[in-house]
Amino acid sequence: MANTQLKPHAILFPLPYQGHINPFVNLAIKLASKGFTITFVHFEFVHRMLSESQHTNTNNEIDFFSEARNSGLDIRYTTIDDGFPLEFNRLNNFDEFWTSLLQDFPARVDEFIGKILQSEQSMVSFLIADTFFSWSPKIAKKYNIVNVSFFTQPALVYSIGYHLDILRENGHYPLKENVVEEINYIPGVKSINTKELMHYLKEGEVETLKHIVSKRAFQEGKNADFVLDNTVQELESETLDYLNKKQPIYAIGPISNFLTKIIVTKSFWSESDCTKWLESKPLNSVLYVSFGSLAQTNKHVIQEIAHGLLLSQVNFIWVVRENIVKSNGINILPDGFKDEIGDKGLIIPWCDQTLVLSNPAVGGFLTHCGWNSTIESILCSTPMICYPIEFDQPTNKKLVVEDWKIGTNLHDGDLIHRDEVAEKIRNLMTGTGSLGFKQEIEKLKNVLHKAIEKDGSSEKNFDKFVEDLKAKIYA
Repeated sequence: MANTQLKPHAILFPLPYQGHINPFVNLAIKLASKGFTITFVHFEFVHRMLSESQHTNTNNEIDFFSEARNSGLDIRYTTIDDGFPLEFNRLNNFDEFWTSLLQDFPARVDEFIGKILQSEQSMVSFLIADTFFSWSPKIAKKYNIVNVSFFTQPALVYSIGYHLDILRENGHYPLKENVVEEINYIPGVKSINTKELMHYLKEGEVETLKHIVSKRAFQEGKNADFVLDNTVQELESETLDYLNKKQPIYAIGPISNFLTKIIVTKSFWSESDCTKWLESKPLNSVLYVSFGSLAQTNKHVIQEIAHGLLLSQVNFIWVVRENIVKSNGINILPDGFKDEIGDKGLIIPWCDQTLVLSNPAVGGFLTHCGWNSTIESILCSTPMICYPIEFDQPTNKKLVVEDWKIGTNLHDGDLIHRDEVAEKIRNLMTGTGSLGFKQEIEKLKNVLHKAIEKDGSSEKNFDKFVEDLKAKIYA
């Protein structure tokens, strides 16, 4: 029997992307507040990006969790080398990077965890890795530590990935191009259209690294001792109830920056302060436009959205980050666009999204439907115009538009056109659809806030996870 006097110690491994790091940081703080020791592991290139975004030195002595420790939380911080030079562009070389993460990186993690286990006085008793790190079950088993998988996307996406074998049996995986059919046989999922499945499940994607990584992640995820999901029981109750019959899964969301008082640097880029500009605008008059930290589109889409914004005549903030288009072009906005918008628009490279969304001047969000963005939009009662690009985003859009009715599609055809963009923007901001969206999203906001109250579903689920985890550790 394990020594119950030793404090449980977790090693946390987030995926090296903004949308995965944010919930992991907040999970670390939440676990530490329950009395756990945490070792939080960033990739060295992530450490460098975070340091540069704060205009600080990039040496490894910088500790992003110092404020958390000063508040009494036992969170240690360290980094791991991924085998590439710091200057290597991992986004533009996605396949090369992920081939290495699948083939070479697990051995680095193995050695890394072995050294921590040898050097620590406290008991390293469990590993929490992002679900998309498929190496975690094997390594956890080798070192006899509990394997916790943290899924940072909705339960609907997890359920689809969990049931790939059923999709295959019914001829929907790999998904053939131009097949548009309703799927109503996935356990715990009432209905979903094939066009709302994740892009990496398509027939043309099966040889890509995105498909290989995702498929392997869902396969190995079934071997986790526990699964944490950044969702809310009341939002996806039927899906979660069925999954929980297969393996212990706990809806503990929203694990959001919006709700964390302790400041931890999480932004890859320097943030523009939009507060003064927003204060000059009327209530609910500003559309916030952002496609997140990772998704890439093309110049045609950017230009049609730009013209649509002009035609709509609404005030807007647009995050046009580096690498937002795949060609990495410099002049991606229409000629003269910045001059033409005048004070009606603000073009920025990056910002604190929750700060902008929570500003009273912001009345809508044109989004790629990343899960963090979706959750933050709900928390701020900001209806959405959805332009999903890849990964889980088409499936998230299904929840927003079809299930919860808190947003609309950016375009209904195959190609984006500026006139449709303008029409959708006007309808969201001032049109007949505006009031209905706001009423529905206000209801969901209340659900999310209640879930994280003392007796809320997410708090109860988190406490149950801690109880079940300790029972397994000390068995």
